[in-house]
Amino acid sequence: MKLETLALHHAYKSEATTRAAAVPIYQTTSFTFDDTQHGADLFDLKVQGNIYTRIMNPDINLTISNS
Repeated sequence: MKLETLALHHAYKSEATTRAAAVPIYQTTSFTFDDTQHGADLFDLKVQGNIYTRIMNPDINLTISNS
């Protein structure tokens, strides 16, 4: 493999459910909450989770964790 390919796929392990060979892209801009308190806790950063794609999302989290 080329260096560029290795750099893109470094440390990614395929998911057991999808067995995707590459990082899946989540095509959404917003996420749901369990209830209003859960939403408030997410926006107050009291709990981990995805709240809005410009603030945090699964794609960004994966990129940061593999840095």
